[in-house]
Amino acid sequence: MRKKALKAAFPHTLPVMAGYLFLGIGFGILLESKGFSFLWAFFMSVIIYAGSMQYAGIDLLAAGASPLYTAMMTLIIQIRHLFYGLSLIEKYKSAGKKKPLLIHELTDETYSLVCSCEPPKDVDPSLFYLFISMLDHSYWIIGCTLGALLGSLFTFNTAGIDFVMTALFIVIFTNQWLEQKDHRPAVIGVACSAVCLVLFGPDRFIIPAMISIALILTVFRRSLEKEASDHEDP
Repeated sequence: MRKKALKAAFPHTLPVMAGYLFLGIGFGILLESKGFSFLWAFFMSVIIYAGSMQYAGIDLLAAGASPLYTAMMTLIIQIRHLFYGLSLIEKYKSAGKKKPLLIHELTDETYSLVCSCEPPKDVDPSLFYLFISMLDHSYWIIGCTLGALLGSLFTFNTAGIDFVMTALFIVIFTNQWLEQKDHRPAVIGVACSAVCLVLFGPDRFIIPAMISIALILTVFRRSLEKEASDHEDP
């Protein structure tokens, strides 16, 4: 059963593997350039496992930021995962003992796969989602550690490397736009983010943007689900 779930999950993770290896290497190179060894890259990718927060964490570590400030920054940067979790309650409700690991392994890319990929009928859904999550995590660990090792052996020009996370989010958004027939959720997300960016500024717009998106999608949830169901019916 596990081998079948792993075999079914692996092909879906190949695009994430390509992205995570590249992004992880970039993170490892930047981290090593600040004077931290590959062990830091390995344990940060295992324990924190949050691409955007790990990139931000490089400067926090280098500046000796306090635990309280780091915790606040983590909340601001990663708060979108709260909404990811709420939308996956139904899919993860029967995961049992796997649920804590599934929660820890959740990232933007894994969330995208879990939402868009359906397990084969003869495969346990919780195992299918678990292997997607664990494979994605393994790619990130390898990329981060390899990048730090390469950074210790060679000298790199790190200018612009921190832009890779932004580039990845754009690719994910574009892929979701092309795959989904109903673009209203995407339009709502972009519109709310743009309005909050203007109202609150670049340093404070994320939380109000996520709250407004969640509220609007909740209000129009039934309409959106009915529209999606109509699209799927032959």
